[in-house]
Amino acid sequence: MNRNLRKDAEFIARGAIAAVSPEAAVKRALAGKKFSGDLYLVSVGKAAWKMAEVAVSALEKPLKKGIVVTKYDHVEHPIPGVECYEAGHPVPDKNTFLGTQAVLDLTGNLCEEDTVLFLLSGGGSALFEKPMVSGAELQDITGQLLASGADIVEMNTIRKRLSMVKGGRFAKWCAPAHVETIVLSDILGDPLDMIASGPAASDGSTCEDALRIAEKYKLNLSERARELLRQETPKALDNVTTQIIGSVRELCRAAADYARELGYEPILLTDHLDCEAREAGAFLADVLRTHAEDGRKLAYLAGGETVVHLKGKGLGGRNQELALAAAEGMAGIPNVCVISVGSDGTDGPTDAAGGYADGDTKAELQAAGLTPGDVLADNDAYHGLRAVNGLIITGPTGTNVNDVAIALIG
Repeated sequence: MNRNLRKDAEFIARGAIAAVSPEAAVKRALAGKKFSGDLYLVSVGKAAWKMAEVAVSALEKPLKKGIVVTKYDHVEHPIPGVECYEAGHPVPDKNTFLGTQAVLDLTGNLCEEDTVLFLLSGGGSALFEKPMVSGAELQDITGQLLASGADIVEMNTIRKRLSMVKGGRFAKWCAPAHVETIVLSDILGDPLDMIASGPAASDGSTCEDALRIAEKYKLNLSERARELLRQETPKALDNVTTQIIGSVRELCRAAADYARELGYEPILLTDHLDCEAREAGAFLADVLRTHAEDGRKLAYLAGGETVVHLKGKGLGGRNQELALAAAEGMAGIPNVCVISVGSDGTDGPTDAAGGYADGDTKAELQAAGLTPGDVLADNDAYHGLRAVNGLIITGPTGTNVNDVAIALIG
């Protein structure tokens, strides 16, 4: 392993994540806000606890009550006046349903003068859910979509039609109260109706879209689920104000700044990366191979969210697969590496944020009795990278604005 490159790669990746912390952004969004009536806080998603903590400290008006629903191990300590729930992600579980029901109980009989401060971040599709099918079927459908390689927009088009709170239905539930929404975007292009499946946004997708996706992936659905796919979601909401305070574009911009600080010339390839994780890794390796002898310190940046088709029985995540897939193309090239991380600090159902690989990784895997191809075939990037010290572990970061992959030439 090239330890100097590894140090640079982690410095850039960790610095970029820290730069898109919601702390300053939430404070800016609330500056000067005046709320009449009673004020309720609902914070949902992977960054929900951090966003709520910041909001409570920044608000001039005290809360009547607040609720946080976030991922397991993401609550750092109690927040005064706020009830915190930890629940399942990426598949909702019984605690998801308990937390969501608590939110519905809190917001079910509000007055026109009241305000719901709704803090929304990625992961909300799984973490904020009151299904109109059984919990078991919702979990099964979510699992089918994840295994099929459906992208986040396709997944949310299906999920919002099976839910009492998605696709604008939560905002409608809160009416006539006003819903003041502050959003950390984890979807390319920041479509409000798709971030966390749009609980407080009018829905731009249609029944025809949902039925087409169900057919595309041959989803196994009950008659009740199929009936719900044919029911239209709210197309207009007059009680919502929304601000987007963070996105993958800012994550890439921050990565470029940290790369520049180390003397690299940053080159933004895209902030709309949307393809198979292993295809992205192979492409970045090809870019490095092409420019490895240019004689310049270069940092190629790609932000977005890749997908993985699950065919094996191993453990991993999209960022780990991307890094491991790059190892084959980089093999034997000195002074190049790829690091790919999720800004929320978690990648798939693992404790890793992502992975690192360089020109030595393939040989190190072979010395451990492994090959990149075999590990990827079993979707076991976690154990493959762990064998060569290639995991990047940050713990929960308190933010969630997609992923960034960084390919360095030292």
